[in-house]
Amino acid sequence: MSAGAPAAGRVVLATRNAGKITELRRILAEAGVPVEIVGLEEFPEIGDVPETGLSFAENALLKAHAVARASGLPAVADDSGLCVDALNGMPGIFSARWSGRHGDDLANLELLLAQVSDVPVEHRGAHFACAAALALPDGRERVAEGTMHGVIIDAPRGTGGFGYDPVFVPEGESRTSAELSAAEKDAISHRGRAFRALAPILAETLSGGTGS
Repeated sequence: MSAGAPAAGRVVLATRNAGKITELRRILAEAGVPVEIVGLEEFPEIGDVPETGLSFAENALLKAHAVARASGLPAVADDSGLCVDALNGMPGIFSARWSGRHGDDLANLELLLAQVSDVPVEHRGAHFACAAALALPDGRERVAEGTMHGVIIDAPRGTGGFGYDPVFVPEGESRTSAELSAAEKDAISHRGRAFRALAPILAETLSGGTGS
């Protein structure tokens, strides 16, 4: 590692989810962006940022700016969720706490299935949406977004992924997101698309800021 490279290329991903950190590292490596991604476990003093925005982009920017200010480093944050046509786009930004308790994947999934149980298969269209935000300590910001369209099925299948993956079949697939390999999911997922769109922005922003 060359002198000064870690500082110039160090970016905080605003999460303590090890899976998300691994995913972003993998996507940026494949995109050829030479940055060191660290998670919030390296910054125990930074607390959770309330997601009070009314869109995925607003929530991602709230988290990214808070972490950039607190850490003094460029920060990346994402917000994502499942938008079901028959539920007027819900759970949307409330996906992680749809059942009333944040992060209870099983309860969220079971509630969703109950809510669409009477909806015919042809009307069970849905999409995952993700906004990935980059914020710099000086206040600059950029956002990239990605979506993955598909349908909701009757019962969970697969053990990979998390959240609503076991009941979501992406367009052009017969398998659920939870039955795809990590590489297969990265290639088509909303988060993969958003982070890949953010990758050149990240590379350009960091290279442009190294002399400041």
